[in-house]
Amino acid sequence: MATLLAGVAQFERDLISERVKTGLAAARARGKKLGRQPGHRPKSDKLAPKVLAAIEEGRSYRWKARDLGISKNTVLSIVKRHRENP
Repeated sequence: MATLLAGVAQFERDLISERVKTGLAAARARGKKLGRQPGHRPKSDKLAPKVLAAIEEGRSYRWKARDLGISKNTVLSIVKRHRENP
């Protein structure tokens, strides 16, 4: 009996997965953008000139992060954005 119920549950999950994939494909075909939307970065955009100035001084990412009160990953993303769009 348990095997029968497990088989029915698996079949239902497969149906749900198929419907979701079909819906996503239809949305893409209509031109809908899927996924997380790019967010705003007000704090890191405000601190970007200070971070880039510290790069000119040859400071490490950790030093810049500690000095400005932001994370090392935020410093890394500021530098990465600057290199992509100088």
